[in-house]
Amino acid sequence: MSDSNKSIGWGYLPDEILTQIFTFLPIKSIIICTSVSKTWKSLIKNPTFISTHLHHSHNKSQNLFLLFNISWNGKQVYTLHKEDDPDFIVYTSFDSPFHAPAPDLRGVAGTCNGLICLSNHAEGIFLWNPCVRKFLQLPYPNVNADDTHGLSFGFGFDPKTNDYKVVRILSIFDSPFDFVKSRPVVEVYSLLAGEWRMLTASTSASLPPICAIIGSVRPAFANGALHWIAFTNDYKQFVLVFDLGDEVFRQILLPEFPEKMMCTRLSVYGNSIAVFIDQMDQISIWVMKECGVASSWTPFFTAHFDFGEAMLTPIGFRRNGDAVFVFGEGKLVSWNPEIKKIKYLRIIGDDGNFIDSYIESLVLLDKASNVAVTY
Repeated sequence: MSDSNKSIGWGYLPDEILTQIFTFLPIKSIIICTSVSKTWKSLIKNPTFISTHLHHSHNKSQNLFLLFNISWNGKQVYTLHKEDDPDFIVYTSFDSPFHAPAPDLRGVAGTCNGLICLSNHAEGIFLWNPCVRKFLQLPYPNVNADDTHGLSFGFGFDPKTNDYKVVRILSIFDSPFDFVKSRPVVEVYSLLAGEWRMLTASTSASLPPICAIIGSVRPAFANGALHWIAFTNDYKQFVLVFDLGDEVFRQILLPEFPEKMMCTRLSVYGNSIAVFIDQMDQISIWVMKECGVASSWTPFFTAHFDFGEAMLTPIGFRRNGDAVFVFGEGKLVSWNPEIKKIKYLRIIGDDGNFIDSYIESLVLLDKASNVAVTY
C-alpha cells in the first residue's frame, strides 16, 4: 500500500476514512494531527478538506458563538461565549495577535467563517483566524485616505467563487459637515487574487450613488451582501448594498420614521437585517422580513430606556433575538423584546465593542502567513 493510503497511529487507513475522522475532531486536535505525519498534514491542509470541515461546522449549531472585541486592563482581548449559556460565561479567549505595544485595533470590519478582519489607519488591514493562529496582512490599497475622507470597511464571503473579500469605501467630504458631490471611491480585495481592484465605470455594472458613509458604523453582512447606512447630500438616509458575487451596488429605502429620529446601526437578524432607530432615550428596531425588499420592513419593538445620563448604543443581536447594547463605561446588556427585560451580561468593554456570530474553522490553514506572529 502506498504512503498516501496509510498513516501512523490508526494503522493503514484509506485517505477517505482519515478525512471523515478528521472532520469530526475538535479544531485543537486537528491542528495537533498536522504534526503526526506528512500524509496527515497534507490531508488536513487540503483546501477541499478545509471547505468540507467548514460545511460540517455550520451544520453543528453548538459550534456557533458570539464574538466580542473588548479590552481588559488596556489589553485587546477577543472572547467567545456559548450562545445557549444564560450567564454568558467566557468559553475561550484570544489575546491580540500583535506584538506589544499593540496597535489600536478597534476597527473590526467583520467576521465570517472563522476569519476576523481587522482594520487600522496606521497599521493596515489584516485577516486573522485565531483558532489556527494564522494572520495575514493585506497589501496597502491603491488610494490613500486623508482628513477629507470618511473610511469604511466591509468583509464577507462570496460563495459563487469561494472567495473572501474586503471592501474599502472612501467617502469624500469638503469639510466634516459638507459632502462633495461625487461618488465614493470603492476598492475590493480578493483573497484568491491577493490584490486590490478599484471599481470603475468600465469594471463594474453598478457604482454607488453620490453619498457618504459614516466610517465608524460597520456594515451588516447578510445573504452574500454588505449593507451600510448611507447619507445623501441633503442628509437623507438609505441602505447601500454591495453584492460580493456580482460586485454591484443597489439601494434600499429605509422605513418611514419621524425626522428627528436617526438610524444608528444595521445588524444581521436571522437571515436578513434589522435597523436601530434612535431618539434620545427611545430606541426602535425594524426588521426586513424579506432581505432586499424595502416593503417588507416591519416594526420589531420600541422601548424607552432610562440609564440617566449614560449613552445607550446598540451593537447587535444574540441568536435568540435579544438586542445587545453598550452603555455608560462599556457595560453590556441584552434586551429581550418579548418579556421586555434587561439582562446585564457582566462584561465590560469599550467603545470598540463588536458582536457577531462566530464559528471555529480551519480557514487560512493552507495559507502561508506573511506576518511573523508569536502568541
